[in-house]
Amino acid sequence: MRNTALTKDAQAGLSPQSVLQDLLEGNERYVANNLTSSDVTSLVQQTTGGQFPKAVILSCIDSRVPVELVFDQTIGDVFVARVAGNFENTDILGSMEYSCAVAGSKLVLVLGHESCGAVKAACDGVELGNITAMLSNITPAAKMASEEVEGVADSSNKEFVAKTVENNVKLTIERIREKSKILQEMEDNGEISIVGGVYSLSTGKVNML
Repeated sequence: MRNTALTKDAQAGLSPQSVLQDLLEGNERYVANNLTSSDVTSLVQQTTGGQFPKAVILSCIDSRVPVELVFDQTIGDVFVARVAGNFENTDILGSMEYSCAVAGSKLVLVLGHESCGAVKAACDGVELGNITAMLSNITPAAKMASEEVEGVADSSNKEFVAKTVENNVKLTIERIREKSKILQEMEDNGEISIVGGVYSLSTGKVNML
């Protein structure tokens, strides 16, 4: 049972590689339906005065991807930013910079997922209210996929959708590095790693890219 929250000293002793390994081992427990129990009351009390999460995870809003559960994490373990299509914007970049440069997190993980509705909408060129502008962030990934995958370039083509999901994660990582000098320098100095993966709705497994 987890009854001790991450402390500043414990966080400082972590490396980007050890944090990623911890998350992937947590995902293995999730897939095996062997999640770690937590003393929630104790963790709430311990973290009231501060927090020292090990990672910041950018995920889609999809209700089928419960981020903390997916990696078997608990209160005080990870920052989570969520937006349909798991892409970066100014607010999310600022949140990531806070997570790493101020709060000490060691890892930035961009998490896409199988059969993403936002990705499918971008593949189909959906236009609807503010959704139109949102999907424009994912369109470049779909354009890349259209040159890499045979068949129709819309959501009826599962291979095309899957490749767009992967490309969207990869392009988001590239843009994080391009748009955030703070995070890029931290990664260059070995203080953090910026990585990406795709969650399988059918198995629960996170496959790193």
